[in-house]
Amino acid sequence: MKMVKSLILGSAAALVAVGGAQAADLPVKAKAVEYVKVCSLYGPGFYYIPGTDTCIKLSGYLRAEVVANSNSDYSGPFTGAGGAQNRFTNGYTWRSREDFDIDTRTATEYGVVRTYFDATFSWTTDSYTGNGNGSTTYAIGAPGNASGGNVAGGSLGVYLAFIQFAGFTMGKAVSQFSAPWVNYPGNNFDGLVGGGGTVTGVNQFSYTAQFGNGVSLTLSAQDQTQYTQAGVNNLGNLNLLANPGAPAFGSLGPYGASDYAGTIAPDLIAMLRVDQAWGLFQASFAAHDNHVAYYGGTELSGHPDDKWGWAGALALSIKNIPTGPGDTINIQGVYTNGATRYNLQDLTQAGATQMFGSTGVAGAYQSLGIGVAPDSVFVTGGDQQLVSTWGMRGAYVHNWNPYWNTSIYGAYAAITYNSTAKTFICGPAGNGVGGTFGIAFGTAGLTSCNPDYNIAQIGTQTQWTPVKNLTFTADLIYQHLDQKYAGTIAFPGSAGIGKPAQVYELKDQNGVSLLLRAQRNW
Repeated sequence: MKMVKSLILGSAAALVAVGGAQAADLPVKAKAVEYVKVCSLYGPGFYYIPGTDTCIKLSGYLRAEVVANSNSDYSGPFTGAGGAQNRFTNGYTWRSREDFDIDTRTATEYGVVRTYFDATFSWTTDSYTGNGNGSTTYAIGAPGNASGGNVAGGSLGVYLAFIQFAGFTMGKAVSQFSAPWVNYPGNNFDGLVGGGGTVTGVNQFSYTAQFGNGVSLTLSAQDQTQYTQAGVNNLGNLNLLANPGAPAFGSLGPYGASDYAGTIAPDLIAMLRVDQAWGLFQASFAAHDNHVAYYGGTELSGHPDDKWGWAGALALSIKNIPTGPGDTINIQGVYTNGATRYNLQDLTQAGATQMFGSTGVAGAYQSLGIGVAPDSVFVTGGDQQLVSTWGMRGAYVHNWNPYWNTSIYGAYAAITYNSTAKTFICGPAGNGVGGTFGIAFGTAGLTSCNPDYNIAQIGTQTQWTPVKNLTFTADLIYQHLDQKYAGTIAFPGSAGIGKPAQVYELKDQNGVSLLLRAQRNW
């Protein structure tokens, strides 16, 4: 009996052991793979981030472009080495750029939470600068190249970085003052006057209320420091007789030096928009505080009081006009007083123009056109005198077929100084005697002293899109500087662009630039 019992128990143990070995050899069920799923809530290109309810879209473009007859890839030959019109002037400026965008959106009980990021990686031709001794240096001041010597300018730009939530926009975004087409009513040329800019974004805190039927109202506070400060110029800061080393022409010309204090107030903006199937209407208003440091080097010298400037703009877009499917007219107008950058936006160099040309005047070496447009000017002990401007820009875009389109576009800006500012600059007789202009250059030959000027621009662009998201562009623009000075001046020379100290005729100037671009969007 004991033998039978032992045999049964041994057999059972063996069966358990064999069963355990077989169970250990069975495959474990694999964890389900989380595939990336399409998110159709916000349009094409969005996918769910695995394990979340957030949708993400990656996009961007790669662009290769060249601008003929300019030392800048975003404006014409109207300043610096480009305006010199000599051997320092580039025959072309080349740029290659990769743009990278990240767009995320999450549905919540408060509405969609959105984040947006746009960065660019660029490689751009720069300029040679004269050292005044028969040698030159390349790309002084180029990104990452404070001492010069590199063969081109590589740069990283953060254009947009903002959060949108429950009607609020917080971060670096296009100014709420700007029209939806920003600098481009029908062009790729960056430097149009006649309206707001900040296509590369400006820090802001904004709220948009939607009223239905395409009607919205936006209130915004935006940082003024980088993009909307045109200059608060201390006219007493330039006196070549007392300080021969002072620069006669810098980024702001012969109108003293900008004298900003710390920024204490953001620009305040209100924008009303009607956006419907027929097109769009927009009205914008901006208030801009001009806050100066001191008349002299210390607190003891005193300072002028703050003055608030303002800007107002109207924009209209008409879609699908009878000339063809998708044809569009975009137009806007603007007026500013002490808020110049809302007309001469940050990518145009028309606010600090210094261009040379030929002359037929006996005794003159060459001709020179001058245009300077700060927010205000002042002298020691005096108040700020606000500079006024008005302008407009617009374009007509015609689609020949799905692959070809052509636009005609133009812009205009007029800059006006009040009578007090003109007296500061030109003296009481309006001939440069007793004014800052006269101190800097002398008055011999100056027959009319008037800092007012106008900028006119007209261009045409043709685009070919042979396949989806690949576009080739040719953009030709003519620009005219209509300056109000007359006669001749004794220009003190500029070693950086090879200009000698000679007598120059004061004269209107013209420039032509051609932008050629290839761009692949993805």
